[in-house]
Amino acid sequence: MPKKKVLYVEDEETLAFLTSDNLEQHFDVVHCANGKIGLDTFCKNQFDIVVTDIMMPEMDGFELATEIRKRNQEIPIIFLSAKTMKEDRIKGLKLGADDYLVKPYSIEELILKIEVFLHRSQKNTEKIVKQYEFAGFIFEPENYLIKNETSKTTLTEREAQLLKLFLDNPNTVLKREKILMELWGSDDYFLGRSLDVFISRLRKIFKETPNLSIENIPRVGFKLVSE
Repeated sequence: MPKKKVLYVEDEETLAFLTSDNLEQHFDVVHCANGKIGLDTFCKNQFDIVVTDIMMPEMDGFELATEIRKRNQEIPIIFLSAKTMKEDRIKGLKLGADDYLVKPYSIEELILKIEVFLHRSQKNTEKIVKQYEFAGFIFEPENYLIKNETSKTTLTEREAQLLKLFLDNPNTVLKREKILMELWGSDDYFLGRSLDVFISRLRKIFKETPNLSIENIPRVGFKLVSE
């Protein structure tokens, strides 16, 4: 079986060499030294996942992720960064990234995360398309698409997973821990903040729809209410 193809974008030479050397034992890795080269390479080739630094010359990781999402809503994106501010992590996730590792990171953890996202991506492509209809919306989880008579929105993979979880459990309180474990396999603090970002984005889609809301249950979790 051919190795999965990873686009790895990192400008720091020593780190790039060490990381690429380790990743190449498991994946087919293409390394680019900045976001501009990374975007050009992405547009000319097929990749299964993108792993990118944030602070880079020419084009930073945030700009790169934005451009990639314009072209592909499905490919997993993992940020690697020395930026530890909560706002930076939230910004990255808002741009459609799937995860965010802070430097210095464990290469074993990076490999594990890549394998997890590749496995989920593979499972998604194998599933039969299922369509949900609720409150005037049609949701196609495998296409990350939600639409009604007046709008059409393409979700990120994580947003689609979250909405599907709500729709599979209608009018049911979902504990934060359950959601985090279902979507990320972990329930640490920063993932909880990321969940809040995705909840907020879904609420914006539903805000013009009466009798449809995502309720916050203090200290417990959330409930999708559709009357």
